[in-house]
Amino acid sequence: MKTRSALWTMLRLLVVLLIAIVVLFPVYIMVITSFKTSSQAFDMPPEFLPAPALFNYHAVLTELNFTRYLYNSLVISLVTTAVSILVCIMSGYALARFNFRGAGLLSMGTVLIRMVPPVVVAVPMYVLWTKFGLTGGLSGLVLAYLGLTIPLNVWMLSIFIKEIPFELEEAAAIDGCSYMRILWGIVVPLIKPGISVTSVFTFRTAWNEFLLAIILSNRSTRTLPAAVSLMISDLGINWGQIMAMAAIIAIPAFIVTFACSKNLITGMTAGAVKG
Repeated sequence: MKTRSALWTMLRLLVVLLIAIVVLFPVYIMVITSFKTSSQAFDMPPEFLPAPALFNYHAVLTELNFTRYLYNSLVISLVTTAVSILVCIMSGYALARFNFRGAGLLSMGTVLIRMVPPVVVAVPMYVLWTKFGLTGGLSGLVLAYLGLTIPLNVWMLSIFIKEIPFELEEAAAIDGCSYMRILWGIVVPLIKPGISVTSVFTFRTAWNEFLLAIILSNRSTRTLPAAVSLMISDLGINWGQIMAMAAIIAIPAFIVTFACSKNLITGMTAGAVKG
């Protein structure tokens, strides 16, 4: 029996290892290509352990307006995340706790809206943003990304809020707490894992988005993903610099993901009404 259990454990470890290799192999290819020239990137057989030459990173950090693009990406991503989470906490609470006509339809609509790919709304959005003078500015991109992230965030946070025992809010209401005090003093601390998940989703969407960033920005308001297009010219594609830029862009997304997505809502509320 012990031998069978050990074999089953080993099999599961091998499956996990195989999945990890499949997931991480493209990341590894991106990193090693960032140390190669464009011609070396297509060498056959490929070199999987190249010398760590940093000329591509040096070119990205010095020849491009990297500092400006980094500033734009940070401002857009952080503002989008903060505003989206603030709006979605209140909207998600209303959707989860108040019974009003059309609540179910609204909940389903938030999910369906998120299913619409950005490429479908890119041209109509460009026309509207141009009409209202929002193209070429950071505020225009923030509004665009709020439209992409708020629908799903509202639905996700409403699910997390529904998992909280309603008895906690009833007890607080009996003690004289208002809806806003209940929301910010009781509900929000208990849905911190949900806020972390939606924050990661929002930040990564705003940080990595490419299509709308290309359409709605200009030379001074480009984000880092939009700046990748500068490495494609009539003379060719500089794959080494593109991979170096991609590696740099990936770092904050990895940091935010590992810093925020740690807990589940069930772990936070398991003992909330006990004792």
